[in-house]
Amino acid sequence: MTSLAAPLNEAVSAGQRAVALDAAMIAKLTDVAGDFAINLSVAVIIFAVTIFVSKWAASAARRALSRVRGFRHDPTVLSFAVQVVRVIVIIIGMIAVLQRLGVQTTSIIAVLGAASLAVGLALQGTLSNVASGLMLLVLRPYRVGEVIDVGGMSGTVQRLDLFTTQLSNANNHKIVIPNSKVFSDVLTNLTGQKTRRIEINFTIGYGEDINAARATLAAVASGHEKVLPDPAPWTGVTALLDSAVQVTLHAWVEVGDWWQTQADLMQGGKEALDAAGIEIPFPHQVAVPYGDEAVVSPVSVQALDQKHGYADKAPDDETGNGG
Repeated sequence: MTSLAAPLNEAVSAGQRAVALDAAMIAKLTDVAGDFAINLSVAVIIFAVTIFVSKWAASAARRALSRVRGFRHDPTVLSFAVQVVRVIVIIIGMIAVLQRLGVQTTSIIAVLGAASLAVGLALQGTLSNVASGLMLLVLRPYRVGEVIDVGGMSGTVQRLDLFTTQLSNANNHKIVIPNSKVFSDVLTNLTGQKTRRIEINFTIGYGEDINAARATLAAVASGHEKVLPDPAPWTGVTALLDSAVQVTLHAWVEVGDWWQTQADLMQGGKEALDAAGIEIPFPHQVAVPYGDEAVVSPVSVQALDQKHGYADKAPDDETGNGG
């Protein structure tokens, strides 16, 4: 009996130790699960509060910066500053969430710092756009709503962010230009000033009265309601062409009136010259003798007749000048 009781007692003792160990492990796992559940719940609450606070901070920053004169009239910089405030709040909240979950944020920051060089080399074009976007926001060569020309592409600025500048041209086409190209290329701000000059070149025949033509064009510009009296409209001879004298008209208008006023002055100038009997001549050419040809009469080029299509305009004299 004694020989059988000893192994039985050892088995019972081993079972009791196993049960005690399992109970301790279960208790420890329960504590760990409870702590994780609590930390996870707190992290979710922190994340939700972060989102709410980021929106509130963005709205508060927008209201506060809108009172600043430099930001109130520049929606581009205002929008960028609001986005920066919101991103900063979200970053701080996410760091708090990771710390609550037991993640060592210092190690993450170290890893990100070590990987920044490789990322920078891989995304040097993107980083160039970011740097250019920051410089454009600081220097502000244009603002949202202004009309610019960049590398032959012109349109109204719709949006400026860290990577691209978005334009909308006269046909309502959406044009997206990388900020690095905008910053490095020649940029023309067509509406950056309050006033803009109209320049139209007219041509009159060599036999016409130049002063009468200048006075006629100046009267057309002065009579237009959108043309500014100061500076006053100007006319003058700017070129002596092969078949005509070039008379240029300059007139100053408000930026918003430039396009339509230019069209009005171009049509009005043509009609006024016609009414005054001042000829706007067609181009002329003179045939040059070639080879054994003894006599070659001068000829005029074919010109577009508004009523009858293309027709030859006969020369008035032996020099081939048609008026």
